[in-house]
Amino acid sequence: MKNEEYEVLHTEGSRPIKMWTRGVPVEEAAKKQLRNTAALPFIYKHIAVMPDVHLGKGSTIGSVIPTLGAVIPAAVGVDIGCGMMAAKTTLTASDLPDNLGPLRSAIERAIPHGMSPKTRGHRGRDEGSWQTPPSVVDAAWLQLKDEFDAICLKTPKLKNTNHYRHLGTLGSGNHFIEVCLDEQGSVWFMLHSGSRGVGNAIGTHFIELAKQDMRTHFINLPDQDLAYLAEGTQHYDDYVEAVGWAQRFARNNREVMMQNLIAAVRTVIHKPFQTHVEAVNCHHNYVQKEHHFGKDVLVTRKGAVSARAGELGIIPGSMGAKSFIVRGKGNAESFHSCSHGAGRTMSRTEAKRRFNLADQIRATEGVECRKDENVIDEIPMAYKDIDAVMLAQRELVDVVHILKQVVCVKG
Repeated sequence: MKNEEYEVLHTEGSRPIKMWTRGVPVEEAAKKQLRNTAALPFIYKHIAVMPDVHLGKGSTIGSVIPTLGAVIPAAVGVDIGCGMMAAKTTLTASDLPDNLGPLRSAIERAIPHGMSPKTRGHRGRDEGSWQTPPSVVDAAWLQLKDEFDAICLKTPKLKNTNHYRHLGTLGSGNHFIEVCLDEQGSVWFMLHSGSRGVGNAIGTHFIELAKQDMRTHFINLPDQDLAYLAEGTQHYDDYVEAVGWAQRFARNNREVMMQNLIAAVRTVIHKPFQTHVEAVNCHHNYVQKEHHFGKDVLVTRKGAVSARAGELGIIPGSMGAKSFIVRGKGNAESFHSCSHGAGRTMSRTEAKRRFNLADQIRATEGVECRKDENVIDEIPMAYKDIDAVMLAQRELVDVVHILKQVVCVKG
C-alpha cells in the first residue's frame, strides 16, 4: 500500500506502520521489530518510520512510537536525551588556519572525550570525565542537582553514577564534535552527545523494572525489550520524572560542551567572532507528552527529531559525509518528525570486518580527524546514503543549510 509520501508495512491485527523509506534499504530484521512494536495494545494511531531506520534494541532506531497509557523504557534507550547542537558563527572559511591539526588538538584538550578501556580490574577516573570540573560545569550542575537528589531518594543506586563529572563531556561511539562549513563558507560548530553515564544508569534501571513488571503480571511479549511501564503505577511516575531530568541533563551537557568548544577555538583563531547567529539544540532519543490527532499522547522518538512547522533540526551524515540543518514542515502523519541521521547499514563489527584503515583514510580525505583502526566502525560506508535519506523525507523537512565538516573529534 502506497501514497505519495510513504509506504505502509503490512501488518495483521495491529496498528499501521507508515514508512518514509523510499529509495533506502530497510533490513528484514528491522521490519520484524516494527511489527512487534505495532502489535502492542497501547500504540496510538500508527508508528512512523524514518528513512534512517535500522535494527535496535527491542524497537528500531529511526522510529516514532506514540503511546497511550504506557511507556517503553528500552524504546527511549539508555542514552536518554542524546541529540545534536549546532551554532553558526561569523567566521568564514578564510579565517580557519591552513593547518587544522592545532585546532583539533585544542578542542580535544578542552572537552573530555572517549572512555577508559573496559579492562578487567580497571580502576581510577574514566578518561572521558573531568578530573576537576571547571566553573561552567559547576554552574550547570547547580541547575540539576536538587531534582537529582530527589530522584536518588527514590532510586538510591543512581547516586553513585558518573553524573557531575560527565557534565560537559562527549562520550564515545558515534558521538562527535565538528567544525563545519556551510554552502556559503560560513563556519559552524556542531556536536552530538547525550546524558552520559547517569542517563545510561537511569535507562538500564527502568528497563529492568519494566521487565520485572512483565514477569510479575505474566505478560508475554514478542521481545522482552518491549517491556513497558503502565500509567498509574509508581514505576511509571518515577520513570517519567527521571527521564525528564536526564533529558535536561543531556541538553545542558551539549550547552556546556559548546561553551568550551567556543573557548577552545578562540585560543587558536584570534580574530574576534560571534556565535549562535543561528543555533539549534535538539534531542533525538527521548520521550515527551505531545498533542496529536486530538489527544495528548506520549511520543517516543528513538533516533528521530521533532520537525514541527518552522522548527529547526539537525540531520548529520556520517564521519566524512555532509550534514543538514533543516526546517520542519509539521507533517501530521509523521507525528511532526524527521530522521536523526543517515542510519547504519551494518553493525560496528561488520564494518570493522569489511573495511580497513586505508578505506577509512580515503573516506575522510580533507577532514582533520582521527585516522586509526579504532574508528573504522564509523566509516561513511557503514551508513546509508545521506542524499537518499534526505530525498525520502522531502515531505517532512526543508533543507536550510548543508554542512561539510573540516574538523571532527570522535570519542
